[in-house]
Amino acid sequence: MSGLLKSTNFVVIAIAAAALAFALAAAAQESSPAEPEGYRLENYHAPTPDTLKGATVLDAARAFELWNSKEALFIDTVARPSRPTNLPKEANWQAPPRLDIPGSIWLPDTGFGELTPAALHYFEFGLARATANNKSKPLVFYCRTNCWASWNAGKRALALGYKSVSWYPGGADGWEKAGHPLEERQPEPMD
Repeated sequence: MSGLLKSTNFVVIAIAAAALAFALAAAAQESSPAEPEGYRLENYHAPTPDTLKGATVLDAARAFELWNSKEALFIDTVARPSRPTNLPKEANWQAPPRLDIPGSIWLPDTGFGELTPAALHYFEFGLARATANNKSKPLVFYCRTNCWASWNAGKRALALGYKSVSWYPGGADGWEKAGHPLEERQPEPMD
């Protein structure tokens, strides 16, 4: 009987060890990626880091406090929707409306890791106009959950000398999920 008991204990220990290894592997997959040195250059819709060096990372409650008190300017950097590639050329297509945090501005396509000179000018000009050239104006960058565009844009604003940069990784979808209002938004003009 003692041999059977030892064998049973071994099986139980082996199962427990396998379960622990599985749990640790799953936790490692769910953990946030490390913050890169530069900008994210690809796969923009993927898990984001928990940090943005030089910026304050906001949860939904703190973002709502800043929005409600009108202490900060909220800036959406999500890309414009693209025309579906499988849609016939003669088919009429209209981009779906962008539902956004009320009072925010939308600077689409400014969160890519590399910006064309025109996109960089649009970003710089949009921030300067929205802040009245006040680089101390508190800014909150967002797009949607698991979106690197707002992370890149926040990092870029810091590089441009903006002093009070926050990043809300929950984005407009996290905002809505928290029960906060949204409104339809159009992109900021180019000039």
